[in-house]
Amino acid sequence: MNGRPPGNRPPTGGWNASVGVGRMPEQRSGARVGAADGARPPLLASRLHPPALPDSVLARPRLLRRLDVGSAGPVTLVSAPAGWGKSTLLAAWTRLVGGSAGEGAEVRPDGSVAEAARPGPAWVSVETGDDGDRLWSYLAAALRAGTGPGWDSAPLPDRRPRPDQLELLAAGLAAREEPVLLVLDDLHRVTDPAALTGLDFLLRHAEQRLRLVVGARAGLPLAVHRLRLAGELTEIGPDDLAFTDDEVADLLTAHGVALTGAAVHRLRERTGGWPAALRFAALALRRQPDPSRWVEQFGGDQPDVAGYLHEEVLAAVEPAARELLRRTALAETVCADLADALTGGSDAGRTLADLAGDGGLLRRDESRPPWYRCHPLLADLLRAELARLPADELRELHLRAAGWYADNGRPAEGLRHALTGGHWDRATEIFVAQWPELAPYDPADFGVPAPAPPPAEAVRRDPELALACAAERAHAGDPPAATAHLHAAVAAANTLPAQRRDRFLRLTTAVELTLARLTGDHAEVRAAAARLIRAHGAAPAGAPTTGSDPAAGAAPLVSPVAGGPRGSATEDAELRAFAGTALGLVELAEGQLPSARFARALGAAREAGRLRTELVCASRSALLNAVQGRLRAAEASARAALAMPPCHGWACRLDCAYAHLALAVVALHRDQPEETAGNLALAGAATGQPETSAGAGTAAAETTATALAALCRAQLLHDRGEVAAGHRLLAEARHRIADRPAALELAHQLLAAEADLLGARGDLEAARELLAAPLRDQVEPLAPVAVALARVELRAGDPRAAARVLPDWSAPEAARWPLPVRLDAGLLDAVLARQGGDERRAGRTVEQVLDLAGPEGVRRVFTRADPAVRDLLAAHLDTGTAHWSMVSDLVRGADEPAERGPVEPGPTLEEPLTERELTILRYLQSILSNVEIASELSLSVNTVKTHVRNIYRKLDATRRREAVRRARELRLI
Repeated sequence: MNGRPPGNRPPTGGWNASVGVGRMPEQRSGARVGAADGARPPLLASRLHPPALPDSVLARPRLLRRLDVGSAGPVTLVSAPAGWGKSTLLAAWTRLVGGSAGEGAEVRPDGSVAEAARPGPAWVSVETGDDGDRLWSYLAAALRAGTGPGWDSAPLPDRRPRPDQLELLAAGLAAREEPVLLVLDDLHRVTDPAALTGLDFLLRHAEQRLRLVVGARAGLPLAVHRLRLAGELTEIGPDDLAFTDDEVADLLTAHGVALTGAAVHRLRERTGGWPAALRFAALALRRQPDPSRWVEQFGGDQPDVAGYLHEEVLAAVEPAARELLRRTALAETVCADLADALTGGSDAGRTLADLAGDGGLLRRDESRPPWYRCHPLLADLLRAELARLPADELRELHLRAAGWYADNGRPAEGLRHALTGGHWDRATEIFVAQWPELAPYDPADFGVPAPAPPPAEAVRRDPELALACAAERAHAGDPPAATAHLHAAVAAANTLPAQRRDRFLRLTTAVELTLARLTGDHAEVRAAAARLIRAHGAAPAGAPTTGSDPAAGAAPLVSPVAGGPRGSATEDAELRAFAGTALGLVELAEGQLPSARFARALGAAREAGRLRTELVCASRSALLNAVQGRLRAAEASARAALAMPPCHGWACRLDCAYAHLALAVVALHRDQPEETAGNLALAGAATGQPETSAGAGTAAAETTATALAALCRAQLLHDRGEVAAGHRLLAEARHRIADRPAALELAHQLLAAEADLLGARGDLEAARELLAAPLRDQVEPLAPVAVALARVELRAGDPRAAARVLPDWSAPEAARWPLPVRLDAGLLDAVLARQGGDERRAGRTVEQVLDLAGPEGVRRVFTRADPAVRDLLAAHLDTGTAHWSMVSDLVRGADEPAERGPVEPGPTLEEPLTERELTILRYLQSILSNVEIASELSLSVNTVKTHVRNIYRKLDATRRREAVRRARELRLI
């Protein structure tokens, strides 16, 4: 009776040496406790107590705190597949926290726990075969322990209770002063929902005096959806249970394994943070002479991992679903339509949803239709099984994948599958039809293994096949291999008939341009773009500027054909989009802000119907519009980019990152710090891009994005009072672009922001010195620097000096300034007029500034400005304005930043808000709808609505504004 079911066998080698990995050691006592009914089997004491923790326990404070907070509500669910450490975490929390139900013991930041002031929670380990009566025998015993010796309000039946007994029990629980906390481990083993009907009744009628903490895999018979909808469920899933880099390092240290930080990160990536796999890796690494190299080779085909996946994960999957998993392992990510194409079925959507839901074997994104992906180690195992299929069957699968991808806007994947399957004609067809979409725009696509090269005879028969191979290798970030294929194509070009040579020239030049951009040869990019446009005779939307010399680049491999025929309008648009995008990316890499270039290329991409190119241009245009202060256009373009099909299924992460960075800049200017920080976190692929094998060109391409992100972060640090940290961030960003002479506009914006932070620290002389050089040398654009110096002089108490350096913000040329710079200049002009006694001119100037700021929703220049601007706005409100509502809101907002501090539970709030509720509460201050908040946080709309209702209940509010007001009174926001 005390043995472990086969599904939970620990592997050999000391499976449970640390918390957070698999099941607990078999240290439960076999002692029995008597049952009320002698005819029924006795109860095992081992099932009524959490297992003892090993000496080498790995504390995970963040999860312990999550349980501590969650247990203050009705139900906390820890749900994940096998091997994610659910039982271990619950046992650790139950023993360490001491059953505080969120009120007694406290988990300290270092993972230690203060002594509990109340009894520990009741514990039940659920086993296979627990029917209603057997389960209730254990529940009754556990509740007796959890209620203490003084419980006499209602009888606790030892079998499934009758309705009248349930009502008495609910009434008794509701009358208690302190709640009863009950931990149910492995509740998924109860397969009969009727067995838990009574428990569900108690949850609904005990007035939250019964609180459950549940550990389960899948198929939970509780009314989870009702609890979630009512805001009564705290969920901890695989994403939460996954180990972080720091936790992986702690685990390895506990096992005596030393790895570099990069190797630790790689191990977490390879395992997805899965505790079971990390445990296997830690055990194996102790025997490896070169641990870092072993980490690179670690995968799901490792014997211990493969065995565990087979026994604990795949064994419970239905054969049809398992076959779907195996066939779809051909792709990194999959949607229902692609799965149907690969399996020949028509109902993959439901199977995928089930595997991602109850099974937890797949992760899904929030796109429509949803995309799914396997855990990386499970994917390794499934691909190993897939490779054992007969060769003809595997080739057919690749052909199906190639066709689906090519027909659904993902030609790079289609080309790769066609080449991998040896379908040479299909590969050439995809390349010729989709070449503008095969450009490598995202380093996340780099490093894909190369398909086997086509036979030489196939290349001699059709040299465009070698160009297709070159394009595939370029897309994978492998310039040497791509160059070799390109040379092979050119060597065989003399076999082409005359009518195909023009097309071959265009395709060859496009590949040359792509390789030049990959290797960071900007001169050759410009030269190749010129050759491409000239050979086709199209009028470029993004061709090199007048005076550029095509001969500056390397000599083309194929001589241009003079007087080639002009193509169709669609071909012209393709060339303009392709060349314009490449030139825009080069200029962006050099530190320029080429908004017009990307705008023209965007129009050409839309004209040609090239979605991938359109996404690249739309995301960059959004960022550059945001920098210029065209916030409405930036926001619309960024949101449109994120909604485009190429962004779905974890694809095009760099482009999505640019769109999020644009939204961060928009939110910064609108003084929405939480949204700014949130979008900055989602922009990591653009702002913290790791080095790749593509060379310096790829890393340099994100220099501008990194500088703009530093600008945003520095402002947020300034708002939090961390001025010195913000100043260091700006100085570092400016240093990184110091060797880029084309980055003057960006450099001056960083310089102005840095001087502003120096002024905020009171170091006015240093700020003057910083701004002196560009003003002395008259290096354009000067507006940001001159406005910053005027503010420094005003802070120094010298309005005359400020007036001398302040540029004319109303002059015609000022219309080309970034809008925030122009608004800053206008406000300084108004302040100077007011200080000079000209109240009327000050009022007119403020009104003009408001006319410019209002349509774009700019707030920061007002709310984060010096006190003189706040006084100016207050005076303007009294004298009358066409923007009364806006100014009234700005006057209130100008006082708020100084009051904002770290979020702490309010002193009089009876039931604290959860972390997720606090996050959504901050969003309630904005104008975002629930749908938009859901999109920002990657949640469902119903989940957001549930959290909002819970916030209203806890804050005793009925409307959004009332909840925000109440939260501010409690200093929650």
